[in-house]
Amino acid sequence: MTIHWCGTGFSSIPGLRRLIAAGHPVTVWNRTREKAQEAVGDIADDIRVFDMEALGAATEKGDIVVSMLPGDWHVPLAEMCLGKGAHFVSSSYIAPEMRALDEPAREAGLAFVNEVGLDPGIDHLMAHKLVADYRASDAYAPDNVISFTSYCGGVPKVANPMRYKFSWAPVGVLKALRSPSRSIRDFKEFNVEKPWDALSRYDAPLPTPESFEVYPNRDSLPFMADYGFAPEWPVREFVRGTLRLDGWAEAWADIFAEMKTASDARLQEIADELLRDNAYDEGEADRVILCVDLKAEKDGKAVWHKTYVMDAWGDEHGTAMARLVSIPVSLAVEAVMKREIPAGVSPAPADPELVTRWLGEVEKLAQHLQIVEQA
Repeated sequence: MTIHWCGTGFSSIPGLRRLIAAGHPVTVWNRTREKAQEAVGDIADDIRVFDMEALGAATEKGDIVVSMLPGDWHVPLAEMCLGKGAHFVSSSYIAPEMRALDEPAREAGLAFVNEVGLDPGIDHLMAHKLVADYRASDAYAPDNVISFTSYCGGVPKVANPMRYKFSWAPVGVLKALRSPSRSIRDFKEFNVEKPWDALSRYDAPLPTPESFEVYPNRDSLPFMADYGFAPEWPVREFVRGTLRLDGWAEAWADIFAEMKTASDARLQEIADELLRDNAYDEGEADRVILCVDLKAEKDGKAVWHKTYVMDAWGDEHGTAMARLVSIPVSLAVEAVMKREIPAGVSPAPADPELVTRWLGEVEKLAQHLQIVEQA
């Protein structure tokens, strides 16, 4: 059994190094061998230039292929794994084309695990933990009114005028800001074409309370079933979204205005300007905040309310973002090796034992991790 780890970009290295250091057989694939050599050459014995044909020839039955490449590679690699009888792991959201591989993967006994990074990933684990705790509590009742929020953001530890810094090409951030979102607000579906039209304030229960700007992203609604929400629960609010430093919207106001009509070429120009003026300096600390909140109310009063809070920042070993994305990926690889994850296409696990164990590992990665009881 060989782990084929594809991609040695910004968010890959800590998890990759963890697997190699643990003694697992790992072949590293990257589009440039030199970059991979620089990242893990001191401990990796097998580094190769990424090529789909070469990877397919090297992949054998029972192997695990990890894709830390751009998202458009995930489905082709998973399809290759299906033909080879290999497992697949990625940190990315499950695309419809990936979901379509569920039945053939299950029939072949193969685990195709996705959404096991930071967001999506750690946020799923926190949500599963909170929902399980609520269901097991004395306060649980099917007619309690439920509110759920999950906000995550990577920001500079020391704020800059733009209230944001970039570790990779900003064009992806700009395109995401053009994407519509779907969530629940006041018991009704809430659809937004542009995130800045749905900005709100979030007061995070950190050791030193802090306020952030937040907005919904993507389609939150399918995650209600994923997190074990019963169909009969009355849900006042359900949103998965992005967290930014206070003052972010004001700093970005001119960009928002131009993005409404900007061509793809102009969008790239804006991205280049942002990267030039707002890139992380060498060794500069980043910061990641993740807050997952579940509240149950009866007759207008909170009867159960907990928030899972994480605050992490870069240190001498590297960035918070890299370790919080890639180390959970490495945990998923080991879980596949131990057959702890069922066959088929799946996101981060809901199994209580895995949730507890993985969150225990996350506690080692963050400077602050706590469940705050608010009711």
